[in-house]
Amino acid sequence: MSLPLADRVIQLAYDPGISPKGGGLPGLAVLKNVVNSINMFGIIAVVGALAVSLGVWAWGHHTGGHQAEANGKKGAVVAAGAALGLGAANGIVAFFSTLGSQVR
Repeated sequence: MSLPLADRVIQLAYDPGISPKGGGLPGLAVLKNVVNSINMFGIIAVVGALAVSLGVWAWGHHTGGHQAEANGKKGAVVAAGAALGLGAANGIVAFFSTLGSQVR
């Protein structure tokens, strides 16, 4: 005895039976390498941004340029936040992926 179409659709909505699986598509290793390279590029860019921001902060402080000093401080905080986000990106995604897989 088969289930009516509506019951099959409802059953599919509850459990589609899909889960992440590595190695299912060709080029996965290449994609991981590209993403790792993008992350490294971002970290290097943040180091440069932090150095420039700290230089602007010091220059503004020593010349009495209060706006330059404030902009240097903001840039340093933003660069530090970006470094935190780039470094923690893998862990954040893994945490929420694990959390999402526990939803029933």
